[in-house]
Amino acid sequence: MPDDRLEVLLDTDLGTNIDDALAMAWLLSEPRCLLRGVTTVTGRPQVRARLADAVCRAFGRPDVPVHSGSARPLCRPVQQEDVPQAAVLRDHPHREDFPDDTAVDFLRRAIRDRPGELTLLTIGPLTNIARLYAFDPEIPGLLRRHVMMAGACFGAPPPYGPAERNVRLDPEAAAAVLSAGTCEVLSLGLDVTTRCFMPAAEMATRLRAGPARILADLADLWLAAGKDRVILHDPLAAVTALCPDVCSWRRGRISVETAPDGPPGRTRFTPAPDGRHWVAADVDPEAFFSFFFEAVARA
Repeated sequence: MPDDRLEVLLDTDLGTNIDDALAMAWLLSEPRCLLRGVTTVTGRPQVRARLADAVCRAFGRPDVPVHSGSARPLCRPVQQEDVPQAAVLRDHPHREDFPDDTAVDFLRRAIRDRPGELTLLTIGPLTNIARLYAFDPEIPGLLRRHVMMAGACFGAPPPYGPAERNVRLDPEAAAAVLSAGTCEVLSLGLDVTTRCFMPAAEMATRLRAGPARILADLADLWLAAGKDRVILHDPLAAVTALCPDVCSWRRGRISVETAPDGPPGRTRFTPAPDGRHWVAADVDPEAFFSFFFEAVARA
């Protein structure tokens, strides 16, 4: 059953793939959700913050705090420098002035101000969150829940490799986050997210009106880049934060491969009745799309 209400902090690498913006749009449209803030991560995070602000403004929420975060992984080279979807900023109002690397301090203050109330939703590399937990180890215990789009514990489908991108871009950060704290973690990997997709042209058509026009513009960019379909990895994580029953879950522990001689970022799941990691094992795509489009169409 859906939770009564979701108060969420979103950490995102918005601007590389269209699905981050779709997840934001759902959070901003669903009346049972309250987006308490957005932080950005990976290459050019200030540009990503501008795009996050543009999405918030398009959906009538210029009040949502947006903060720029970590530009680089903890100890690896940056692999995601470009922000191709920032091209839409020329057509949509947005803030320009985002100070450098304020995300960790914002997250810490927000969580400490509302202990036990906030769900952390992460849909990008986990660099900001690893730094947050290292700076203030009590933070995980002050969260209501952590929901992440990360990994592939039961085997990623072709053409994906053994490591999902959010984990692979900073495997040390993912390992640190998954081994820290006491809060419940819901993890959605490529095993289930790749089952939620639709043609990019259809997505653009369905989002052409109202505040969702910025999403249609992003879908047009996606099409122009030669992408013929949209996989809703991150929107599934967002919907699941409120409505976990769209997936079935297995309980245990997730570990992350970080050794230099192995595939960095590969996730492994060990069943355990007392584990605090819940991994999505199956999904009902029809139920997911119903939740997603009902809210976005309402906006």
